Amino acid sequence: VRAADGFNLGEAIAEAGGTVVQEFEIIDGVSALVPGDALGDLAANPLVVSITPNASVQMAAAGWETDKVKFNQNTYDGTVHKAANGVLQAGAFWEQGYTGEGIDIALIDSGVVPVDGLSYPGKIINGPDLSFESQVAELRYLDTSGHGTHLAGIIAGRDDGAPITSSNSADFLGVAPGARIVSVKVADSSGATDVSQVIAAIDWVVQHRNDNGLNIRVLNLAFGTDSTQAYVFDPLAFAVEQAWKAGIVVVVSAGNDGNSHNLRNPATDPFVIAVGATNKSKTRSGIGEIMDFSNCGTSERHVDVVVPGESIASLRNPGSRADIDYPTAVVSERFFLGSGTSQAAAFVSGAAALILDREPGLTPDQVKGLLMQEADADFRHTPAECVGAGVPNLEHTLHDIRDGDIPSTPQSFTPATGLGSLEASRGSDHLEHEGVILEGEQDIFGNTWDGVSWSTASAAGVSWSGGDWNGVSWSGLSWSGVSWSGLSWSGLSWSGLTWSGLSWSGLSWSNNSWNGLSWSGLSWSGVSWSGLSWSGLSWSGVSWD
Repeated sequence: VRAADGFNLGEAIAEAGGTVVQEFEIIDGVSALVPGDALGDLAANPLVVSITPNASVQMAAAGWETDKVKFNQNTYDGTVHKAANGVLQAGAFWEQGYTGEGIDIALIDSGVVPVDGLSYPGKIINGPDLSFESQVAELRYLDTSGHGTHLAGIIAGRDDGAPITSSNSADFLGVAPGARIVSVKVADSSGATDVSQVIAAIDWVVQHRNDNGLNIRVLNLAFGTDSTQAYVFDPLAFAVEQAWKAGIVVVVSAGNDGNSHNLRNPATDPFVIAVGATNKSKTRSGIGEIMDFSNCGTSERHVDVVVPGESIASLRNPGSRADIDYPTAVVSERFFLGSGTSQAAAFVSGAAALILDREPGLTPDQVKGLLMQEADADFRHTPAECVGAGVPNLEHTLHDIRDGDIPSTPQSFTPATGLGSLEASRGSDHLEHEGVILEGEQDIFGNTWDGVSWSTASAAGVSWSGGDWNGVSWSGLSWSGVSWSGLSWSGLSWSGLTWSGLSWSGLSWSNNSWNGLSWSGLSWSGVSWSGLSWSGLSWSGVSWD
């Protein structure tokens, strides 16, 4: 039941003999049990906007078939299928048998929930949960935000048993459907995380990249601060460079502050691949607009490539923060619209995995060179800083690899030292809890930051020891005696938190109510999903087993 703003809906329902079950402030409404013979009088009240019967929803085979009818990948421009095949030409790799298989992609984000499309056996491997939610067993490893799951779908999603062909528009396929996702959770439902958590996560990825059959060759980082500190001093920039030197292609979103803004840190580091966002499009020839939210950078450091990042329909995480806060972005039972340079970066991470599947011996410099070498930069009336090399063309890249036309000159930028300020690396983005702001040269535990000792240990690959990072337990299982804790994010810096409510080909989802209070607000309590049982491989905090 929805009502006009300010109307006491609870009182009106009580007078009708009903009971309020749950409030939904975002729509000025409630879920209620009301006697059937009282509905007419309640609906006749001029201050009652609407009454809609509740309906149950099940993620089952019947929903799958219905969903395929609603979600027509041939008619909506913002599908992963359209961007991966019509724009990036990923199908050229697929048809040759290169799907990203054997390549692991580290996703440092808000975690991943293995919904359909990510539940394929072995698809998701959980690294450590370094987020504040790691203290709650029911939330550990799981994505309560919706952000990480959305990106994981773009990067490497695949419906169970789906044929990996460019002509398969019936099933959901990410750019590198054969690749695995190694999820390292650092953010909670609101996107709350600190630079120190992200640095710790990057160090973990580098130092465990080949553990027990892992082969992490790509790192997706959709996080950025507005640091004004030069990259050569910045600790976060130093961390991503260690990954780059270790043979990991680092893909970073440019940021969502607007065309006139500098790149977000660590996209400011010139070694990594900084990705901007274009509009969605059916074909390459239809591309022609850089999104207004996409950061461009300067003539000294700007985006390297651009790909679609507008209203991308990827996997939905029902009950997540994004799902609840942005109900108009729900496309169907399975899909959700998200806009941002986060989504754009996810496409490039998948593309890098395809290239490495075809040619495993390539260095990160060579992968970056190949993506830029065949990119299309034909954008009218658009500053070069906003376009970079343009939109990658994987079909032409495949030909370059076959012909041996691979860039051989390594990047020669000045390396970062990591000796700068952790506080400066945060920029204006800080965690805050009960009025206390995490600031200064200290990590989330209140420990003094020592850039010299950390950078030395990081470069040597020894900053992690079991579940300890920088000499303190970061296992995520028993954070006790912490002198500072942050639970809310003041100043969003997660690129791609714009969950667009743009219309979806005039279609709507009619069964958008969850029955029986299975999803209670932002809490996952009472849900039978256990964060420890989603994957055969999980981080115990002491050893990788």
